[in-house]
Amino acid sequence: MTPCSSALALRLRPPLLLPLILTTRPCVSRSVLRPGYSPFSNMSPSTPRQGEAASPPMLQRETHLRPVERVTDQLEIPSLDDRQYRVIRLPNDLEALLVHDPETDKASAALDVNVGNFSDEDAMPGMAHAVEHLLFMGTKKYPEENAYNVYLSSHSGSSNAYTAATSTNYYFDISAKPSNGEEPSETNLSPLHGGLDRFAQFFIEPLFLPSTLDRELRAVDSENKKNLQSDVWRLHQLEKSQSNPNHPYCHFSTGNLEVLKTNPEAENIDVRQKFIDFHGKHYSANRMKLCVLGREPLDVLETWVAELFSAVQNKNLPQNRWEDEVPYNKDSLAMQCFAKPVMDSRDMNLFFPFLDEEKLYESQPSRYISHLIGHEGPGSIMAYLKSKGWANSLSAGAYNVCPGTPGIFDCQIRLTKEGLNNYQEVVKVFFQYVSLLRQTPPEEWIFNEQKEMADVEFRFKQKTPASRFTSKISSVMQRPLPREWLLSGQSRLRKFDPTMIQKGINTLRPDNLRMTIVSREFPGDWDKKEKWYGTEYKTQSIPDEFLAELSKALESPPGKQLSALHLPHKNQFIPTKLEVEKKEVDKPATAPRVIRNDELARTWWKKDDTFWVPKASLIISMKNPIVFASAKNSVKTKLFTDLVRDALEEYSYDADLAGLQYSVSLDSRGLFVEVSGYNDKLAVLLEQVLITMRDLVVKDDRFEIIKERLTRGYKNCELQQPFSQIGDYVSWLTSEHDHVVEQLSAELPMITADDVRSFHQQVMSQLHIESYVHGNLYKEDSLKLTDMIESILKPRVLPKEEWPIMRSLVLPRGSNYLYQKTLRDPANVNHCLEYYLHIGDKGDRSIRAKTQLLDQIIHEPAFDQLRTKEQLGYIVFSGLRGSATTYGFRFIIQSERTADYLESRVDSFLQAQTTALREMTDANFESHKRSVVVKRLEKLKNLDQETGRHWAQIANEYYDFEAAQEDAARVNKLTKAELIDFYETFIDPASPARAKLIVQLIAQGSSSTTEEAGVKKEEETVPISNGTKPLLITSVRDYKAGLATTAGARPLYDLSEFEELDSKL
Repeated sequence: MTPCSSALALRLRPPLLLPLILTTRPCVSRSVLRPGYSPFSNMSPSTPRQGEAASPPMLQRETHLRPVERVTDQLEIPSLDDRQYRVIRLPNDLEALLVHDPETDKASAALDVNVGNFSDEDAMPGMAHAVEHLLFMGTKKYPEENAYNVYLSSHSGSSNAYTAATSTNYYFDISAKPSNGEEPSETNLSPLHGGLDRFAQFFIEPLFLPSTLDRELRAVDSENKKNLQSDVWRLHQLEKSQSNPNHPYCHFSTGNLEVLKTNPEAENIDVRQKFIDFHGKHYSANRMKLCVLGREPLDVLETWVAELFSAVQNKNLPQNRWEDEVPYNKDSLAMQCFAKPVMDSRDMNLFFPFLDEEKLYESQPSRYISHLIGHEGPGSIMAYLKSKGWANSLSAGAYNVCPGTPGIFDCQIRLTKEGLNNYQEVVKVFFQYVSLLRQTPPEEWIFNEQKEMADVEFRFKQKTPASRFTSKISSVMQRPLPREWLLSGQSRLRKFDPTMIQKGINTLRPDNLRMTIVSREFPGDWDKKEKWYGTEYKTQSIPDEFLAELSKALESPPGKQLSALHLPHKNQFIPTKLEVEKKEVDKPATAPRVIRNDELARTWWKKDDTFWVPKASLIISMKNPIVFASAKNSVKTKLFTDLVRDALEEYSYDADLAGLQYSVSLDSRGLFVEVSGYNDKLAVLLEQVLITMRDLVVKDDRFEIIKERLTRGYKNCELQQPFSQIGDYVSWLTSEHDHVVEQLSAELPMITADDVRSFHQQVMSQLHIESYVHGNLYKEDSLKLTDMIESILKPRVLPKEEWPIMRSLVLPRGSNYLYQKTLRDPANVNHCLEYYLHIGDKGDRSIRAKTQLLDQIIHEPAFDQLRTKEQLGYIVFSGLRGSATTYGFRFIIQSERTADYLESRVDSFLQAQTTALREMTDANFESHKRSVVVKRLEKLKNLDQETGRHWAQIANEYYDFEAAQEDAARVNKLTKAELIDFYETFIDPASPARAKLIVQLIAQGSSSTTEEAGVKKEEETVPISNGTKPLLITSVRDYKAGLATTAGARPLYDLSEFEELDSKL
């Protein structure tokens, strides 16, 4: 394990994707922990409320007199898309995209309302966000507080929402088939109909329940406190807080208890009525965009949507637009701001008011400009800054602010120490490159290269999870795109517009610049504090002398710019062979084959038989036990892999632009290499990656830069949000061999460039190479790739006896361990608890099935009780925890309340669930079983997901490629009596057999809110237990020495069952 890997991410690749990345400014979400983005994959918000905001019955009846308008069913779609689409407009002017997917196992709906935090009242920032929370709290038709989420959870579903600047987006997913497993029809309704019915009521008659108001405002407050020490939130708000106060860009988007409750109530304002009024004023059918995806035919979906959503009142509101003011007027330009971050980072941001690209979707001029400014290949700004030792990364792109307002172009440069010392020179280099762009007419071949790749990407676009698709498309529907281009409009480039490109380049001027320098050391004399997050900063006009130097750089005569700066060459990695031989198969293979297996190498291979895209992945695990023999060796390996990526930066950049990526890192068995993307040039990139690994020259200057960056990365790990840190400690305490970040950080200062040079030879000299080739490559191609690995690296054979064995520690029956650590960030007010229950062998299918069913049953009640009702904190999660060879169950809570108190509340909840489980009806029990089965058998959406599933089984050495099917079969057979016995043995706090490990991360800071809530008395609650006293872990070595380890992973099948060692194609 590499602790805190997210904090050590090296860079964002700028060009083609960066405008999308930069558009995603921090937005406020009910739950930031969405599936696919974190280990908390099933965390779903649940919350109901109370209010009156319905349309008059007469108006509702009148809307039904108008027919549903079918806008179009001719959408531009990817070549492999088997869905059918239809855009309709209801009589109340609500627009909907209906999607018939005959193969989906998850249905979904999302509704985007054209109102967000830009519409908040100045005196109550966060109103839009609070309304988003409150809509989950009950409706007139379904008044129970958590009725919506209980229904979704009982049908394998989940929900979420987020509030952005000008939109609020609500979405859910649910099982696509009826409970009987047959195809849905008008008489055999799928759960989607019930989900849509409950969902529609959010926008028809929400209750805004008085009993939930205080709780949900405290949830908003907790969400805000979670972000207070996050530099992403802090620095974005600093940028906004210095903007034009007459433009809503300056708003504080999240809100907190003070501005949403305490202050208004002190002025005798009825805050509940305020939220009802906000909903009444801004929520109108004609501002809503709905996307519904299901197995049902389009006509059925159309009938349902008309039936359920026509009652949403149309108030004929205009689109929310801000055309009279701009975020940055002349008084706020040619300014520089110096900000002090929480993390040890050094960033420079160059912000420029830019074009309004709202209607420029055919040409998207910012993509051409960001492609060149954000380039990292030869001749680029980044290549030059790196050669000077001034920058670690550079990204560039434009983002929209809101309809009616020009966007903002942002170039972010991550500086080295020398780069910070020479930041003025860095800015001059930027403007010298801009001068080159101003003097060089926009090149159509560069645009065509981008257009060609954008067309290829859209043509072979694969499916994404249903709720991710509906949420994104409902948001896209707010844009003024032709409805036929809803799927392709932002992806494809259609028109070369050199005039608009030149206009965009002309906005990049010193007099149109806002510059932010972020550093904990420089300049040191910050004299202001930002209002909402407390960020220390200093702002001033850019000195006239410096401004004149920048203007001089911008006006450099042709040929007088730095000779190292030039436009990029043509991209040799753009794929030209995009053929896929599609062979129909009765049933796709569930497991890859072993096509080579000798003392040096083992190669797994599967020709894609499901997705039919011209892509492939090659994953290589280079086993070597010395990598994790000590913390010092782990750090040396990390430095080596960072230096390899650093050396490949210029070369690999074109490949990245052409849809071909690579990574070099550590895995649990040694070195890890992956190359993936369009298979046409995959071997070319692989060859260069392997040669660089073999022949790496460790240069002293680059080593010092990489080492310093890693030093800051390790330190910053300990400043992350507590819930992001806690998992590493539980892994450390349940693994035989592992290291936490403070161990790695302690070793780093002593490591020299010579240490890495000698270790490089050592780590690469003796290996066992296990690889997996998956996708549009034949068996012969895959064997050639393995031969290339062998011929380039030429390692000595690592005997099988020396291959790493992965084992986990066994917590004995009745154990009760406690580990405590004080968090490093003195300003953080949130404690964090992980409550881990050890269950047993990961390879035991019975244990897996029971734990998965337990997760399904407990998940929604845990969130409802601990998050919604008790308001312990914004981060509340329950779910499975797997290690190398063991399976367990855990709770994670981040809260201002003490960890001891949090533990007592989990104990109390689990005790209550013992009774709830015994009293559960057979029908509900069977419903939960169906939900687990649906989740386990959910179809994979794309090639990457299948690669990940197969590689997980290869890497963990169980080779259980049909685990999902086997787990589903086991769950189907479980009885309620079996689960009760399982629960009373492994989960019930009173069980003498229960094995528990508690990890507490203790905050140094304190919050007045905790005192106000009267928590001190509550925290004296005595935890419910089985009579065992917690054993405090004071020495991790002694603790581990007292525990047994499991056996290594035992394959469920012998390798010979997968072998196909002949050379036939």
